[in-house]
Formats: sequence, structure tokens, C-alpha cells
Amino acid sequence: MIKAKTASASSRHGESVLAKHAASYPEVREDAPWGHRAFKVKGKIFVVLVADADGLSLSTKLPESGSMALNLPFAAPTGYGLGKSGWVSARFDPKATPPLALLCEWIDESYRAIAPKRVIATLTAAGSRPAARVAKGLPGATQRRVEGGPKVAKSMPKTKPRAKRRPDRPTSVRVR
Repeated sequence: MIKAKTASASSRHGESVLAKHAASYPEVREDAPWGHRAFKVKGKIFVVLVADADGLSLSTKLPESGSMALNLPFAAPTGYGLGKSGWVSARFDPKATPPLALLCEWIDESYRAIAPKRVIATLTAAGSRPAARVAKGLPGATQRRVEGGPKVAKSMPKTKPRAKRRPDRPTSVRVR
């Protein structure tokens, strides 16, 4: 009789934290295509999680930080041609401790890249950032403002109004 290996405690914990984080976004539904946990917004996948005997792995779309993420030793372009579209996969050994705060930020970026603008508008209107809520207290979590962005100075410099076009002067037209 062959015993199937199960995921390690570290992998299961990481998967649990990341799944909870992914599910905290508006209009998210969990699905299981290909036998893996996938989180979708409006029918489009934004993160795939796998915790098994080989460890923990996830795939996210990172249009902004993908090039930096690929410099990390545990990251690689996602297979099946998805890497060309900005998808990055991270893979961790069963005994490794994954950087959950960083992975939560990846999930945040992926959600914002995939979700429709009106759904993202509800997220920012509510003033909540799931990455900050879930990652708080995790090892390696960074403290940042939940409201988003740095403070803006109250007195902004006023710009000069644009010069009005004078009808007595001809406008320049390029002819090729």
C-alpha cells in the first residue's frame, strides 16, 4: 500500500493565510479548475494556490512588479505562455517559510490588474486595503497607511492658465 504524501504544516498554513486574503476582496469567487484552488473576480482568475507534498506555490499577474519579482530565487515566469502576459509563479519547499506579506501584496496587485474598474472603485471607496489587514502581524509585514498614499500638501502651487488662442494669429499646421 502506497501512502500519498500530504502538504506540510507550513504549506497548509501559508495556503490558508493566502486563501483568506484572496477571498477578502469584493466579488471574489473560489473555484477549482485543474484541481487547484483558484480565486476569480467576475469570472477571471487572479490567483492560483497549490499546497501539496511538493510545497506551496502560487501564480499571480504582476504587470507592475513582475520584473522585480522574477529576480527573487523562488519566482519564475508562469508556464503555458502566461509568463509573457506578466504572470509570475512562486514555489516554496515544504519546509520553507514563505514571505506571506510579500505574497499578499502580489495578490493585491493581481486583483487590481484583473478586476473591472468599477469593482476596484468600490474597493478604494471603502478605504480598505485587504493586504494591510491580513498581512498585519505576519513575519516581515511592513507597516503602511491603510487609507493609501502619502499625505498631500494642503497648499498646492497654482498653475498658470493656458494662453488663449488669438484669432488674429494663424495657428501652425504641419503639412507632410
